[in-house]
Amino acid sequence: MAELDLSERMTRAETRAATGLAAIFGLRMLGMFLILPVFALYAEHLPGGDNHTLVGLALGMYGLTQALLMLPFGMASDRIGRKKVIVFGLIVFAFGSFVAAAATDIAWTIFGRALQGAGAVSAAVTAMLADLTREEHRTKAMAMIGSTIGVAFAVSLAAGPALARVIGVPGLFALTGVLTLAAIWVVKYWVPDPALSRFHADAQTDPAGLREVLANRQLLRLDFGIFALHTAQMAMFVVVPVALKNAGLVPADHWAVYLPVVLASFALMVPAIIYGEKRHRLKPVFVGAVALMLVAQIGLALGIAHFWAIVWALFAFFVAFNILEATLPSLISKLAPASAKGTAMGVYNTAQALGLFFGGLAGGWLAQHHGFAATFAFCVVLMGVWLVVALSMAAPPAVKTRMFHVGAMPADQAALLRARLAALAGVVEASVLAEEGVALLKVSAHGWDETGLRSLIGAA
Repeated sequence: MAELDLSERMTRAETRAATGLAAIFGLRMLGMFLILPVFALYAEHLPGGDNHTLVGLALGMYGLTQALLMLPFGMASDRIGRKKVIVFGLIVFAFGSFVAAAATDIAWTIFGRALQGAGAVSAAVTAMLADLTREEHRTKAMAMIGSTIGVAFAVSLAAGPALARVIGVPGLFALTGVLTLAAIWVVKYWVPDPALSRFHADAQTDPAGLREVLANRQLLRLDFGIFALHTAQMAMFVVVPVALKNAGLVPADHWAVYLPVVLASFALMVPAIIYGEKRHRLKPVFVGAVALMLVAQIGLALGIAHFWAIVWALFAFFVAFNILEATLPSLISKLAPASAKGTAMGVYNTAQALGLFFGGLAGGWLAQHHGFAATFAFCVVLMGVWLVVALSMAAPPAVKTRMFHVGAMPADQAALLRARLAALAGVVEASVLAEEGVALLKVSAHGWDETGLRSLIGAA
């Protein structure tokens, strides 16, 4: 068996795979996010777009089809190949973008958004990343994708209004289609072909493990959290662009609000995350961010007719949003069983997509029938429930997740290795997947017996 490699450096091939797949996520998500700050204003000029319920449905529809097809796309990629599924999904997504660009009423826009969501390639992309990176570097590669999505979101909030002024919202949809076609080129010509595609428990959903994950109350608290967070996010974008315009800010200048509040929120988010992770105070940081999100929703509910009230509420929203977006996946990793991390993330991602759909639909319906303040009153209640749920959450253990390739082995040998790994100082949880040839460990953040680990795996 090959010697255990604990090197912190990714190979050139791993770096190329990680950057390429991060670019696919980034190009796709940039196109999706660009319309958020401008769509509600554009929809006012479409037949049927004066109905906020339909506007919210158009914004959130892609979340529904994404939630329904994410797992099937991932499973299909196991059977017929990662690149085939990813390219097919991107073609569907691009087609939906062009349909939305050509739409002449809100109904066709909703259809185009549904097609965009139907190109649900995220699970297949994650599985391909797992194929192309060693276990020891998987977390780093996943972090590259996460940071790319965060940057795409920040850029789009500022760029969306500016670009819409030049090319219009149909142009933004068309640009999304073009960016997606560029992502297809990245898949075909930049991302390496996997030498072997197989199931990865740390990165993919195992249908057989769903019952265990769905019975875990700690994980369900986090799933509710990501659902609530993205419900509030999408509801906000149904109302806030119109509210800013009503407060006297012309749509072309909306970037002058979004850009400063997002940049300032990133400046506050980074030290909060560092404090939570380094000092093992993740729960207080997490609960504090949920409380701040509640304050932001109260501010929007009470001040939606006043410009500066909206600006300060948006600042609080984005500080809380960025902290929560960063801490929730970390909490999933710490609280999920080591062997079920991929399944736990699959449920989490599905809850996120459903939140986008529900937020658009509920936010639009409430705005249509009860006014803008009612949308945020609903979000106040939702955030209040989440705060109670978060307060009752168990404090996450001070652990780090580590994965190592140990080679395929018989089940009895894997059980013996697992028992010996679990007995090492600082190892909180150990799992050895015999067929995958992977050891999944949760180790104490305060120190663990790395030398003993090297000896055990080397002797396996």
